[in-house]
Amino acid sequence: MGHDSHKLSIFRGYLKFKSNQQKIWGVLVFLSIVTTIEVFLGIVKPEILMTPFLKTKILNWIFIILTLVKAYYIAWDFMHIRDELSGLKDAIVLPLIILIPYLVFIILLEGDYIFNIMQEGFVSWNF
Repeated sequence: MGHDSHKLSIFRGYLKFKSNQQKIWGVLVFLSIVTTIEVFLGIVKPEILMTPFLKTKILNWIFIILTLVKAYYIAWDFMHIRDELSGLKDAIVLPLIILIPYLVFIILLEGDYIFNIMQEGFVSWNF
């Protein structure tokens, strides 16, 4: 049973492994590094990242982006989307490209609304 070389590579072929076991360790290291960066930023909370950008702190945007990077990589590599036909890839990836930013937009908009209601101290209706 021969392995295709593209199945033993990550990062679009830039990093290649000799066995599946090495690839799993490589992916573990990558996901661990991204998670360590998230945890470090969550503990330290650098002051420069606490400035608002589009009504949300830059630190929160970094968390959102890093979480999407991890989710994309897990789906692309471990759910084998990379190996599917282009039609199936598009059917899976394109709705996510549309729905995830929309969900983030709705969550941020509603969170900002509730924050403003609570900040002003006047609640016009009880939710």
